[in-house]
Amino acid sequence: MEFRQLQYTLQIAAEKNFSRAAEKLHIAQPSLSQQLSKLEKELGVLLFQRNTSTVELTHAGASFVEKAKKIVDAVEQLRQEMDDISQLRKGKVVVGSMPITGSHLLPHVLPVFKKAHPDIEIVLVEDSSMNLEKKTASGDTDLSLLSLPLVEPTLSYVPIGEEWIDLAVPPGHPLALRKNGDHPKPVHMEELKDEPFVVLKKGQGFRKLTMDLCHQAGFEPNVVFESTNMETLQSLVATGMGVTLVPRFIARAASSEFVPALLPLAEPTPSRTLAIAYRNGRYLSKAAEAFIDTFRETVEQLSQK
Repeated sequence: MEFRQLQYTLQIAAEKNFSRAAEKLHIAQPSLSQQLSKLEKELGVLLFQRNTSTVELTHAGASFVEKAKKIVDAVEQLRQEMDDISQLRKGKVVVGSMPITGSHLLPHVLPVFKKAHPDIEIVLVEDSSMNLEKKTASGDTDLSLLSLPLVEPTLSYVPIGEEWIDLAVPPGHPLALRKNGDHPKPVHMEELKDEPFVVLKKGQGFRKLTMDLCHQAGFEPNVVFESTNMETLQSLVATGMGVTLVPRFIARAASSEFVPALLPLAEPTPSRTLAIAYRNGRYLSKAAEAFIDTFRETVEQLSQK
């Protein structure tokens, strides 16, 4: 059994298609099929069921892929550790990110990191917080930007900053017109019990935080619309469809077409803790540690603005 055969099998399992797998591996499809047949003959089992339209793992194949992932990941971690010991500057870090949070934070983080570490490649994987936890636990990402608490028990994390939560309401909403001097008057969550809410769909970590804050205030929110995108929610609020809670780092910029009124919530002001998560026991390369440090410093600077 050759190491490359493990890599080939994992790519076929991921693509469920020989042509796409061969393309990703930069080899000819006949060569890929030949290597798989050679491996299956050596093992004495079929790893995939093939037909004209699909390629599916057999029971033996599923077991093989599970073990092969761990072997390939262990070899990659070993390679990273040896690279660090030999003080090589090149490397790669696969970073998972929640799409909207990442779109607001990564433009601040990546240029700083690339300037300090020009030869380190950053590969970005965007997904929901639930899926990112699974991908981080399985080793599909080295690090992932998430918010606490984490559900997956096999993950460790480094807190990188606290993000305050604001309330978004339509411009001209009675709550937006209340003032403490020149500033909007903070809103108590209890005041929102009769308001229509637009919220993120299930599987998004911030949806749970929103629902928990409403429940702690003693009411079940009247959800009138759901979306996977916080930007969409802010646009809907701006057009009068309801209210929502918004993490401060991703609040809609004033230059956008549909801009809600953003109001502070009353003390104790709710917040969420952003963290960089990684799998328990996973070797963190110097490149990964440098990325965490850059992210933490950037979030600290943004929090002070």
